[in-house]
Amino acid sequence: MPMGADQILTVAQMQAAEQGLIDAGIPVEELMQRAGAGAAQWIWRIAGRGAVTILCGPGNNGGDGYVIAEELRRRGARVTVIAAAAPATKAAQVARAAWQGRVTPPDAAGGGDVFVDCLFGSGLTRPVDNRWAALIAQLAATHRHSVAVDVPSNIASDDGQPLGPVPRYDLTVALGAWKYAHFTMPAAALMGRLALVEIGIGSRADAALVLDKPQLAAPAADAHKYTRGLLGIVTGTMPGAARLAAEAAMRAGAGYVRLLGPHSRDLALPAELVADERPLAEALSDGRYRALLVGPGLGRDIGAHAALGEALASGTPCVLDADALALLDPEARQRAGSLILTPHEGELRKLEQAFGLEHDARAPMHRRAATLASVASAVVVAKGPNAAIAAPGGGMHLAPRASPWLSVAGSGDVLAGIIASRLATAADPDQAAAQGVWLHGEAARLAGPAFTAGGLAGQVARAYAACL
Repeated sequence: MPMGADQILTVAQMQAAEQGLIDAGIPVEELMQRAGAGAAQWIWRIAGRGAVTILCGPGNNGGDGYVIAEELRRRGARVTVIAAAAPATKAAQVARAAWQGRVTPPDAAGGGDVFVDCLFGSGLTRPVDNRWAALIAQLAATHRHSVAVDVPSNIASDDGQPLGPVPRYDLTVALGAWKYAHFTMPAAALMGRLALVEIGIGSRADAALVLDKPQLAAPAADAHKYTRGLLGIVTGTMPGAARLAAEAAMRAGAGYVRLLGPHSRDLALPAELVADERPLAEALSDGRYRALLVGPGLGRDIGAHAALGEALASGTPCVLDADALALLDPEARQRAGSLILTPHEGELRKLEQAFGLEHDARAPMHRRAATLASVASAVVVAKGPNAAIAAPGGGMHLAPRASPWLSVAGSGDVLAGIIASRLATAADPDQAAAQGVWLHGEAARLAGPAFTAGGLAGQVARAYAACL
């Protein structure tokens, strides 16, 4: 992967990165040529010599559109260009002058094979004028395929919120770097396949990163179950959830997984899964635990409060999920060691309340996760259709869209088990969270459609094998 190809930039960061290239002596026109030519290659794969309609705006995104148009024309495509307004920037004017075809008025727009949206790219902060929004909808409806260049028009790049009506695209071609909207709902669901065109931007230390396949290793030649990592999973009033987490954890790298607490006696366990039914404090006196998982099926009664307190007080790195997230508060956090929190939307809201944070329903999950990570001094895995992993030091990973079949009961328990297993192998919390989220998504891909949580857990070993 080229340097910087996995980074996600805000509008301000992207502008600064482009200015850095310009200051280094690369003209804006050259950057536009790189972006447009690269985008044209992706569009050519869909259109070939078919009929392509490109809607160009007045800014540099429109300039990219003129470059795309000329590149496709030279290759033999039948290109129609519609200009929403005359080019307003010098680079866009140069690109318009280089276009060897004519410009069609909006009221003459027809159908075709591929519609390319170059009206507005990243940086848009207000809704697109209704007439242009209507034209975009018309063009999307009258073409077989739709492609957005950089981000779809009417999308806020930094938070993924639609500013107005947005059709569904088959492909979105990011220019220079990924933007937050590419991995943030609801915008991400509208973008179709994602592709990136490099224009020479290097890595930035302040950038978020796209979650990528981890590099894992087989056990050392002299490994045994304890050197690979001992994980304890605390059971509660619904122990089946803990067993499900354990099924995933046993396949995600830890050498030894134990269910802890008297509730495990209520389960029919596979022979390889050990249950320690002693009082939790006594069980945790074994100093070999590398990680604990608390929350799946824990309950919220007095016993659950006590179990969470004992796990946190042990100082062992913990993954907290489900009920444990509802019980966590700042006082309990102060007694704990390293923490990974795995909230979904509702649990994230409760954690915000517990830690005195203002809830903003319109704020993207990644921003809320980053705030909670900082205040709670914990790695936060905000899970859902667009997972975000925020570290207390400011690091951020966004996961590509995963299988929608993960919207099934128990998939969160599987994720918690995988992350806890990675933590038990001595991965640092941020690394364990990132590895766990990737393995979870890959297991879902391997499981195919309509899987159960148990079927998902059964694919974790195959997902792990893909990383060796």
